[in-house]
Amino acid sequence: MEKIISYPISAVFYLLLGLCLVVFQPIQWICYKCFGYQAHKQSVVVLNWFLLRCANVLGTTITAKNVNVIPENKPIIFVSNHQSMFDIAAMIWFLRKSHPKFVSKKELGKGIPSVSFNLKYGGSVLIDRKDPKQALPAIRGLGEYIQKYNRSAVIFPEGTRSKTGVPRSFSENGLKMLVKYAPDAYVVPLTINNSWKLFKFGMFPNGLGAKISLFVHEPMKVSDYDFKTLFDKTHEAIISKIE
Repeated sequence: MEKIISYPISAVFYLLLGLCLVVFQPIQWICYKCFGYQAHKQSVVVLNWFLLRCANVLGTTITAKNVNVIPENKPIIFVSNHQSMFDIAAMIWFLRKSHPKFVSKKELGKGIPSVSFNLKYGGSVLIDRKDPKQALPAIRGLGEYIQKYNRSAVIFPEGTRSKTGVPRSFSENGLKMLVKYAPDAYVVPLTINNSWKLFKFGMFPNGLGAKISLFVHEPMKVSDYDFKTLFDKTHEAIISKIE
């Protein structure tokens, strides 16, 4: 019954989502080209607020807990499980004070209004998952960037989304590269819950009434741990809050 009811509601959701992405494409361009980084960043934050409101049409709620533990004016490495594209919208909004930048697959860097523009010009990095020789230097550059500007990187060590909410195995390579080149950073584990339920039937129709939550765990200063301990504690923290 939920799936049947969802068809017309999902059509409205995608109409509003597409409208937001198309409208904010020229807004981002103007902000970036005419007014620089800060204006562009603010346009992206506002865009993602609207994207979260689009999800409300599906009866979705999005909350974040413990955001106040995130250090200010420090380089941050957010490490999170990954369940859907709405993880990113939630992070951009709720973590906006930390200027989050993403490690994304290169396919997202073209053809998607607003999304592709932000990934290309907003400080994120695009990697070819099939070419580790290209990926690791790109992640290195992101580490150097957040170290220099006291901004934040978001990395999904699963490498791809979990379609059922059950986390996949975590890879350490990307995080190892980030902590190496951002030695003053704090690693902040994040746990995302229930965003997979938006797409439990596939891309269309959508699931209704998902209660998406983002839980921010206690920060860990990179220099206080050897990498194995840091990785294990990060993994344990993320898993501990998965519902």
